[in-house]
Amino acid sequence: MEGVSVLRAERPALSGRGVGAAVAAYSMWGLFPAFWPLLAPAAPVEVLAHRIGWTAVLMAGVLAVLRGWGELATLRLRSWLAVFAGGVFIAVNWGVYIGSVFAGLVIEAALGYFMSPLVSVLLAVVVLRERLRPAQWAAVATAVVAVVVIAVEGGRPPWVALVLATSFGLYGLIKSTVPLTAAAGLTAESLALGPVALGVIAWFELTGTGTMAGFGPGHLLLLVAAGPVTALPLLLYAVGARRVPMSTIGVLMYINPTLQFLWGVLVVREEVPPLRWVGFVLVWAALVVFTVDLVRTARSDRAARLAPPA
Repeated sequence: MEGVSVLRAERPALSGRGVGAAVAAYSMWGLFPAFWPLLAPAAPVEVLAHRIGWTAVLMAGVLAVLRGWGELATLRLRSWLAVFAGGVFIAVNWGVYIGSVFAGLVIEAALGYFMSPLVSVLLAVVVLRERLRPAQWAAVATAVVAVVVIAVEGGRPPWVALVLATSFGLYGLIKSTVPLTAAAGLTAESLALGPVALGVIAWFELTGTGTMAGFGPGHLLLLVAAGPVTALPLLLYAVGARRVPMSTIGVLMYINPTLQFLWGVLVVREEVPPLRWVGFVLVWAALVVFTVDLVRTARSDRAARLAPPA
């Protein structure tokens, strides 16, 4: 996903620098539809391979500067398998997203990221056997109705949105089991998939369908830029996540799909039929219920912790 899970421990204080970092991260993710088309005529699969490959190169350097290689050295085989599985899911997420932007489906991709926190909650019920509060059930049920409405309008389920939301939810679920910081985690995932990405790039070049050579240094620089464009918002998010309460992160995360949605409507001029607007309104209603419940629960938990013992 172009984003990260909000399932984490709540932080006790609100930092202006943390909020700024989180807003910057989500804003960068929200503007991704403006970047990926710049890499044409590269195919989406080639773009994905370069994104993974150059992210691995960049993060290897970042982790060296941060002296974080020790984290990876202590990982057991089981954790490396989880890293690889998580890498596969985030690669699917990235690939489908890049393909949707190339195909002019920015609004449907935005729908996937609007739905992502609700799918994460549903996965917590199915996989972790967690119990949902009534407001969470209401939010999930409303989101299901929204998907049905959008499917009826389009004559098919919104597969792009569903794949994006589900792949990111599964990625977050797996990632929560691996004891790595954000920088070390991204490095491990990109390194685990690096050989596959390198093989894909080599295949494109050997078959004459690659775009690394023959399209000028500007195009090559854009392909290389896929690495820092991927890593920078995640590192900014890591700064914000250490300084901002979970309830605040849960609200700020909607900056990302909101900017994507606005890009699709105002810049790309994608058509949104009336019934699809109804579906989006239902999704937004579900998110309002979900977010209000999240904030109330966070405040209640914080008050309970601060209350003097009886």
